[in-house]
Amino acid sequence: MTDTEKMTELLKYSGDGTITTEEVTAAGLHRGVLKNMVDAGKLTRYSRGLYVCNDFWEDELYLLQKKYSRGIFSHDTALYLLGYSDRTPVRYTMTFPKGYNSQSLKQENLSIMRVVPENYSMGIISIDSPCGNPINVYDLERTLCDILRGSGSDIQIVTAAMKRYTASKEKDIHKLMKYAEQLRVKSKVLRYMEVLL
Repeated sequence: MTDTEKMTELLKYSGDGTITTEEVTAAGLHRGVLKNMVDAGKLTRYSRGLYVCNDFWEDELYLLQKKYSRGIFSHDTALYLLGYSDRTPVRYTMTFPKGYNSQSLKQENLSIMRVVPENYSMGIISIDSPCGNPINVYDLERTLCDILRGSGSDIQIVTAAMKRYTASKEKDIHKLMKYAEQLRVKSKVLRYMEVLL
């Protein structure tokens, strides 16, 4: 079996149309096979060490998640992904732990948030992207606290999301208040709750 045939097999079993340099070397192949496949038009280099098969539908959210595994989709992006906003974000928002630094982050069309380590992992869930691939987002209660905490969210989006949340059967007010306490937005959350409940 040639290196190209082995690569085709690896791509077939990847399921998501992506392959990393690490996976190629772990399979006993030389990295040069990636360049050959890029030159042949079968792969596209998405970022350092991450390649995408050209005959797969490109899932930008998933590719960003693979590229920045520590990034969590948050704020307006999470609200949209969780179905609580119908506005497609112009720029995706990802939250990273304070101290995380990647030079390539500055080149992405991303809004970047940073949080202290004790708040970073609170409320992370995995959902399917619109293309059906797994991505990490903050849950609804954490997202509502985040958008109330910052100043960049549109007040109409925030109000509509809070109204929908309070009317939802799945709301978890206890969890929302616990997050609000830790993220120091309890008074803002209480103001919305008093009006909407």
